[in-house]
Amino acid sequence: MTELRPLTAADADAVAGLIRGAFATLSAHVDPPPSALRETGANIAAIFANGGGGAGAEIDGILVAACIWQPKDGGLYFGRLAVAAAARGRGLAKALLAAAEAEARCRGMPKLLLSTRLALTDNRRLFAAAGFTEVAFHAHPGYAEPTFVDMEKPLV
Repeated sequence: MTELRPLTAADADAVAGLIRGAFATLSAHVDPPPSALRETGANIAAIFANGGGGAGAEIDGILVAACIWQPKDGGLYFGRLAVAAAARGRGLAKALLAAAEAEARCRGMPKLLLSTRLALTDNRRLFAAAGFTEVAFHAHPGYAEPTFVDMEKPLV
């Protein structure tokens, strides 16, 4: 049975491990390699301590999906969406997006924000289908062409 729940600082190490594992499969598809591969429990705990939060999905008590959010630029920034390979295709990413949107609305924030790599076309389609629009393209340091895009969903 799948259970969606809020994440706490006690989950920080497990969330960081889940993120690193989920993003490891992406490293063959994106350049430069994802910074998520360097995610730590201490970093996740710091986000929680500074007004951020997140949601996780468990199957039979095992954390198989998670996302982190934090206030940014007048909205709620949603990031590090990670679903374990064995749990993909069950709608967990959509459920986590819905949890982030509910959190933003609960906080009275007018928009949900995220960034994703241009090469991850499935992610871009998922986010577009959830109501996000691409608002700005950026290049990582040392790259002449854009490598990622900021996306935004108004909640008003």
